[in-house]
Amino acid sequence: MPNLITVATCSLNQWSLDFDGNLERILESIRIAKDRGAKLRIGPELEITGYGCQDHFLEGDTHLHAWEVLAKIIESEEAQDMVVDVGMPVAHKNVIYNCRIIIHNRRILLIRPKMWLANDGNYRELRWFTPWAKHRQTEEFYLPRMIAEITGQTTVTFGDAVVSTGDTCIGVEMCEELFTPGAPHIDQSLDGVEIFTNSSGSHHELRKLSTRIELIKEATLKAGGIYLYANQQGCDGDRLYYDGCSFICLNGKVIAQGSQFSLNDIEVVTATVDIQEVRAHRSSSSRSIQASRTSPYERVRAETRLSSDKAGDLLEWEVTKPGEFKYNTPEEEIALGPACWLWDYLRRSRTQGYFVPLSGGIDSCATATIVYSMCLQVSKAAAEGNLQVIADARRIAGEPEGSDYLPTDPREFCGRIFHTCYMGTENSSIETRKRAKDLAEAIGSYHVDLNMDTVITSIRTLFLFVTNKKPEFRAHGGSNAENLALQNIQARLRMLLAYLFAQLLPWVRGKVGGLLVLGSANVDESLRGYLTKYDCSSADVNPIGAISKTDLKSFIAYAQLAFNLPVLEEFLEAVPTAELEPITEDYVQADEADMGMTYDELSVYGRLRKNEKLGPYGMFTKLVSEWGHRLSPVEIAEKVKLFFFEYARNRHKMTTLTPSYHAEAYSPDDNRFDLRPFLYPSRFPWQFRKIDAMAAALPDRSKSIKAKRE
Repeated sequence: MPNLITVATCSLNQWSLDFDGNLERILESIRIAKDRGAKLRIGPELEITGYGCQDHFLEGDTHLHAWEVLAKIIESEEAQDMVVDVGMPVAHKNVIYNCRIIIHNRRILLIRPKMWLANDGNYRELRWFTPWAKHRQTEEFYLPRMIAEITGQTTVTFGDAVVSTGDTCIGVEMCEELFTPGAPHIDQSLDGVEIFTNSSGSHHELRKLSTRIELIKEATLKAGGIYLYANQQGCDGDRLYYDGCSFICLNGKVIAQGSQFSLNDIEVVTATVDIQEVRAHRSSSSRSIQASRTSPYERVRAETRLSSDKAGDLLEWEVTKPGEFKYNTPEEEIALGPACWLWDYLRRSRTQGYFVPLSGGIDSCATATIVYSMCLQVSKAAAEGNLQVIADARRIAGEPEGSDYLPTDPREFCGRIFHTCYMGTENSSIETRKRAKDLAEAIGSYHVDLNMDTVITSIRTLFLFVTNKKPEFRAHGGSNAENLALQNIQARLRMLLAYLFAQLLPWVRGKVGGLLVLGSANVDESLRGYLTKYDCSSADVNPIGAISKTDLKSFIAYAQLAFNLPVLEEFLEAVPTAELEPITEDYVQADEADMGMTYDELSVYGRLRKNEKLGPYGMFTKLVSEWGHRLSPVEIAEKVKLFFFEYARNRHKMTTLTPSYHAEAYSPDDNRFDLRPFLYPSRFPWQFRKIDAMAAALPDRSKSIKAKRE
């Protein structure tokens, strides 16, 4: 006879240290889950405090307030008559652990500490937490007085245990633990755990989602079971965007899925499953032999049953059927992820909009298009009646209290909160000015067009007055030092003007408040150092700072059709140029020529350097095998040496890099993700000598291949 269980997982847009808001969202998610008939609800990792508290996890205040929030959850009506799993930091014997707390009917069943911590890439969990090393062992945990007065308990079980109900068994697996070779679900399943919960704080990265989905599908295909995955959603105070996508898996198949990107603060995913399907999946004799030999987990009893075998429920309840997991393309991820991140940043910073200097090139075009995508998402959410989005939009747009304004027209809303400016000089072309103006008109931004030659002339005049020397561009006979200095004057003045206009444009329009300045340097330019320190790459936040030029071009091609913006075709066809040098009959400045490498090559260098952890010599040997059919070993050696020289001598620029939306695994962000020196022996003498010696000794395969083609 079927045993039907309804379970719920959720994505919550929690905010670090926003204890009021976090509590409200947790309680609302529990209420929604209960209304749908769920008997088990799980939430994201560290949902009570927010995942990104960082060094605030070391403060006693954070722990005190977390217990205060937990007390309100335990005694709430919403949390009764169901098993609720919430996350917070817990100090046990003066050691801080990242924990799940499982409660039922005003009692704590289990405090389960995380055993394997994320400590690479964007994560530094070992800085704040200690892993629980006593696997399959538990201890007594003495509850704070405020909790004991509610639950009537003095101590509860703390450690690696599972929760046993009258009809099934629940095991906890937390985020990073899923990704380890000896993941807990393997031993738990052999000891009879049928429902696995995974509360996660997993950030968005392009093309990353499939990894976690496939791991969970594989886990339940091999071990059998119901797997509930919950994830943080939104920007909780840092560079990362947690991309939600909570889902439920049964025996290797996804049966319910939430959205990957959403402006909803709360998204609950539920499914009704027949626990008998798990038992049937595990009926093989080889599995049974392994299970009979496994060491047992301590079981903490919950005086409840999750399933129903009532005849009426069997007729009314509909078992959730499996389906195909729906993925976004990388272009859709760029359109949605940074847009949602920008919306959270804008509403939580309580500013009045964004400002971006439009150069007429593809990078600032991509930044502006992402802002327009944000406006599209806001308009869509408003049309669907999302009250939180409507309230935030009214406040940001400067609407008075009691206004009935609805931001359902994305261009109109964009015109209220997004400001763009073309900062031209005598080196600017008519084409870039026109492209900037046309793009602003197409998306509806409030646009300003100016020439800054008089300001530049004033700076040059001042220098002449002080030194009696007049620097000239290379095109006019100047040295490289003069040429670079004159380019940097323009770039840094744009940063100054950007902040001036960002602070005063709302005032010019009769409004109050200020704007956040958006950066538009892509990940490849940052990696190569092809930007001026403290120029208009300096900004408050940068939505494209960890996205490659190649991906940005694909995104613009997608947005041209998806957002009905024909003007974007002009940006795709334009040659990338900084327009900081005079245009002559035989010279037009071009980015790739200036850099000495293509953007596609930069993406390759970046991935080999960061993802594959290769130094100069390792990169050279790798590229000899990959590029040897078209380039000689000596040519490859020169390319690798040029990249590492430019990367190393410009690394200091990363110490001032604008906080960027994290999207690419080879981001050179010095502040958090890519912890490397900023003062290098930039000519790498030992490494480069070894590369040169190997290049000279290797045969040139490209000649023989070229000869065959001819």
